[in-house]
Amino acid sequence: MSELDSGTLLPNDRMEQQALEGEVTQIHRGQQYADEGDTFAIDGTAFEVVEVTDRTLGDLTDEDAQKEGMPDLEAYRGLLERAHDNFEWDDDSEVVLHRFERQ
Repeated sequence: MSELDSGTLLPNDRMEQQALEGEVTQIHRGQQYADEGDTFAIDGTAFEVVEVTDRTLGDLTDEDAQKEGMPDLEAYRGLLERAHDNFEWDDDSEVVLHRFERQ
């Protein structure tokens, strides 16, 4: 277990704020950025990574999108397309789920 910088897992201030407000409880990334049991803090509030799981984009659901602060999977997909140059959604693309809880 290690202490992470919150920016390692959550790529922007908006997501950090949403995590503090309980609106974001997980994030999918293109690679693994944390292990189960790792911790991080945002403005003095501690969080623990409780699950790290390999998935594909095709595994994602509206519920996953909502746990990442988006209204649904379509909005989540649009966000990824805007945030990453030359991004194309491929259901077979591998991603890593990082789920965390406030301590």
